[in-house]
Amino acid sequence: MFDIFGSVQGLLKIDTVCIDNNIFRLHYKATVILLVVCSLLVTSRQYIGDPIDCIVDGVPGNVMDTYCWIHSTFTVPRALTKAQGETVPHPGVDTVQEGDEIKYHKYYQWVCFVLFFQAILFFVPRYLWKIWEGGKCKMLVMEMNCPIIDEDAKRDRKKLLVDYFQMNLHNHNFYAIRFFFCEVLNFVNVICQMYFTDMFLGYEFTTYGSRVVHYANMDQEDRPDPMAMVFPKVTKCTFHKYGASGTVQRLDGLCVLSLNIINEKIFVFLWFWFIIVAVVSGLSLLYRLAVVVSPQVRLYLFRARARLAPPEQIETIARKSQIGDWFLLYQLGKNMDPLIYKEFINDLSRRFEGKDVQ
Repeated sequence: MFDIFGSVQGLLKIDTVCIDNNIFRLHYKATVILLVVCSLLVTSRQYIGDPIDCIVDGVPGNVMDTYCWIHSTFTVPRALTKAQGETVPHPGVDTVQEGDEIKYHKYYQWVCFVLFFQAILFFVPRYLWKIWEGGKCKMLVMEMNCPIIDEDAKRDRKKLLVDYFQMNLHNHNFYAIRFFFCEVLNFVNVICQMYFTDMFLGYEFTTYGSRVVHYANMDQEDRPDPMAMVFPKVTKCTFHKYGASGTVQRLDGLCVLSLNIINEKIFVFLWFWFIIVAVVSGLSLLYRLAVVVSPQVRLYLFRARARLAPPEQIETIARKSQIGDWFLLYQLGKNMDPLIYKEFINDLSRRFEGKDVQ
């Protein structure tokens, strides 16, 4: 098991300097790790054995398995509600009659690739922000996130930081806008992923989780299992070959899709996960909108971040700063030692007031 999941250990690495927030990490860390682990589970025969096993008289088992894996299998939807073991051998498995609707299942060939592709898409906003951020926050922190630092070095670094903000005041708006854009991109991405997954599963995903929960509270005879509708464990596969007289023979086989034991649970979990991530991201955008339009909200958050600094110093800096300056100062507050950050706020407010900084 550790061999399988060892490849995701690198995603658990914690950055020494934080350039985003917890909601952002919910997308590019938690969700990416989840999707990669799911992709590895689907491809691991250690847990599911052979993904497909088919039986039919007159055709070798390995040939039938390969054929049905490549050409897909199918179920008959009208047979999903029939009594298993009485009128049909398995839900959805029945003799095809004229006019019957036939549902083909080809998705299982692509599940591992789709999950990995989704993981990449969830990482794209982080990749963009890391390029646009360019290591600015790390350079400005200058290792002042450690409480133990030489006094002379600390004084010099604080002075450099104060000089930087004085010379580049009001030049950080584009820096903040890029981050806000990546936050919007995170929200758009998770919504698009929900619709993409719905399309991939034959437009069954949007109500999949709610139907599974509803089904769990009902008698199995009352309605077809939604997991069996989307991820059937037993399906049919038709194989054609020449008979002894040269005529084409049609052979119906049964296929056991053990892979769907994993798939059905993965996508139930993803249904709930995507909804949670979308709701949290939507609330985060409302919070960000309040930050953008309300200087008072920014002042309150600045006070909370620089809680050790006197309120009048914080108000002095807030009056001089635009949203980009506020955002960068807020980011620095997350990464610098609180005592050093307090001293920096004191020096910066004195500089803004025209006083000397020692």
